[in-house]
Amino acid sequence: MSAPTFVPLTTYREYPLEAMRGRATGFRAELEQRRTVRQFSDRPVPRDIIEECLRAAATAPSGANMQPWHFVAVADPAVKRRIREAAEAEERRFYATAPADWLEALAVLGTDEHKPYLEAAPYLIAIFAQRYALQAGGRRVTHYYVQESVGIATGLLVAAVHHAGLVSLTHTPSPMGFLNEILGRPANERAMLILVVGYPGSDAVVPVITKKPLEEVATFV
Repeated sequence: MSAPTFVPLTTYREYPLEAMRGRATGFRAELEQRRTVRQFSDRPVPRDIIEECLRAAATAPSGANMQPWHFVAVADPAVKRRIREAAEAEERRFYATAPADWLEALAVLGTDEHKPYLEAAPYLIAIFAQRYALQAGGRRVTHYYVQESVGIATGLLVAAVHHAGLVSLTHTPSPMGFLNEILGRPANERAMLILVVGYPGSDAVVPVITKKPLEEVATFV
């Protein structure tokens, strides 16, 4: 068993309380401006901006620091078309068989089986969760708290995309095994979601929704 190695913490910066309050309030206010968008412009996004957002996501904490995620950033129009065709096939099955209460919950968002944004947006980021790693010789190394770790990284990615000045949409067709095939990902990875990223289209609209107030989502004891 390897012995741990530690170094002094040098990256922490403490702020005066009023500065902390201002930073917390400012960050909350910025994230309140984030909206999920379904109408995307085909306007190109420079690759280096996507790379920086992915680097931010990859700073997420993870179980035993296994970092059990892999991001595939898709800009190739042909690949995006294949993803759209496969996703829409799954969505047609979903909308034909989903329980009425689920369809009712989705109705306020105005969604259906048609997903043109999967081709229109300049980037699709497929997020994969690695159940285990494969070392030389085929030895499996178990990853721990995979869903939790990838969920945290995905949240950071959504925030990073918004902070960069872009919009996004979390798309989760089910099942998503087609992504492994189309993107050539190995069997130890399971697709978690597709993050659609780009600029909003000139026709972009968002549904009228509200977020629950703090007292409904948090408890102090």
